[in-house]
Amino acid sequence: MNLDAIFKAYDIRGRIDNGDMDADIARRIGAGFAAFSGADRIAVGRDIRTSSTEISAAFIEGATGQGVDVDDIGLIATDMSYYYAGAHDVPAAMITASHLPLNWNGIKLSLAGAKPVSADTGLAEIKALTADPPAAAAEPGSVKVVSTLDEYVDHLYSIVDADSFRPLKVAVDGGNGMAGIVSGPVFARIPVDLTPLYLEPDGTFPNHPADPTRPENLADLIAAMEAEPHDLGVAFDADADRAIFIDDSGVPLSGSTTTAMVARWFLGHNPGATIVHNLITSRAVPETVLKWGGQPVKTRVGHSYIKAVMAETGAVFGGEHSAHFYFRDNYRADSGTLAMLVLMQLMAEDPRPLSEIRTEYEPYAASGEINFIVEDQQGMMDIVAAEMDGESNLLDGLTVEWADEWFNIRPSNTEPLLRLNVEASDADAAAELVARVSEIIVANGGRAG
Repeated sequence: MNLDAIFKAYDIRGRIDNGDMDADIARRIGAGFAAFSGADRIAVGRDIRTSSTEISAAFIEGATGQGVDVDDIGLIATDMSYYYAGAHDVPAAMITASHLPLNWNGIKLSLAGAKPVSADTGLAEIKALTADPPAAAAEPGSVKVVSTLDEYVDHLYSIVDADSFRPLKVAVDGGNGMAGIVSGPVFARIPVDLTPLYLEPDGTFPNHPADPTRPENLADLIAAMEAEPHDLGVAFDADADRAIFIDDSGVPLSGSTTTAMVARWFLGHNPGATIVHNLITSRAVPETVLKWGGQPVKTRVGHSYIKAVMAETGAVFGGEHSAHFYFRDNYRADSGTLAMLVLMQLMAEDPRPLSEIRTEYEPYAASGEINFIVEDQQGMMDIVAAEMDGESNLLDGLTVEWADEWFNIRPSNTEPLLRLNVEASDADAAAELVARVSEIIVANGGRAG
């Protein structure tokens, strides 16, 4: 059992995952998490992957073996797990590998109040307890099957006002993941004409991988929007905690554009609020926040960092370029469904088409993420830093900034990769900066990944 491989990615991704996750490992993690939490009761949910039922049952067996009662909240979206942990003040586990291939599975953990589990808040202890599980309790805990869907939808509409939505035509691609569980009850309350694509949960993901960050997985959604006019398109990942949005002209919004737009909406309703963003979002994000009287706060990439900084600063909203969006009133947890509702609320308040609204938030050109295979990641970052004359910081990897452009290179947490992101004043300048950084990396032994 390679626990190092299973736990290595957790702190940045908020997910224990591996292609070899099996029932024995899940049982051990269940026992370890239950013992670490010190709680009398925990909640366990799962996605539709074909292995999730077995892994969930094993995790529950491990937890109840420690004398802990379990609320089995069944087939849910990951953000419902966060909601349950927050609303019921219990630790929670979600069995899912998110957007990863169908033969993978994993576990996302939350402490009571939906607090994230990170390297500083228990991950090492849970790993140790997984390697050497504590003795079983004299009396096993009980299992209660609980439905949380209705109360979760009520919770969403306590944050946005269902009565103020305007009629819209919206296409939603659930990727045969967990968005299909939530979409019906959510759309039933608002005046939206829904075009459904692949909303039937199916753990074999028969139509396309449930990873909306890859352009090829948006093809069917864009085709549906081109077949007849739509105001908005939404593509969810497999566990529905992340969403990519498509405007009325069939063009996807970057995570940075969505972050800036949603930040503007929140500042309109919470003047002077703090907004958290990670360091590879567009400069348009902090500029938008400042323009509308808010306080931008930059942090590292990764859910545990975003949530921790939101708690420290009292931020009302946080966004990542990867299209994870976090909400103070959602226990600082990310939710693709809530991001969709906020965006539609924004569209209700601004009658312009989304393709026009977005232009206010996109003054720069971005490269997108570019991967390089590099064995000595830190050594390569040191070489790049030495050859660039801009202002550098090491908040997360290496960022080098100039007045009108910047780049960041970060090491992958699980692969021998450096990930490059560039932003500049226009497409030509962005391409030139990509070329400069790429030339240094390749000249020193790196290669395109």
